[in-house]
Amino acid sequence: MANVTVTFTITEFCLHTGVSAEELNEIVGLGVIEPREDETAHWQFDDHALAVVQRALRLRQELELDWPGIAVALTLLEENAHLRQENRLLRQRLSRFISHP
Repeated sequence: MANVTVTFTITEFCLHTGVSAEELNEIVGLGVIEPREDETAHWQFDDHALAVVQRALRLRQELELDWPGIAVALTLLEENAHLRQENRLLRQRLSRFISHP
């Protein structure tokens, strides 16, 4: 099975998300998303970056956060999700250990 990665140019990305090029520069500068190329003129973004920015925009609207606040919130949400997954795996291992002495 082949993996397909959808990429967007700066213009396409801005059109799909509704962010301006200036906001996109700030978002990238804060580390919220990373372009696929280092040179600004050739930035491309994948569909994961699109999903992250759409989530960031919801946080911005619902919580009225600025971009630095959104960057912190996304980091905390990601860490929370990672810890939940880790806890789930630990519980599974523990239940296997207890049921098979």
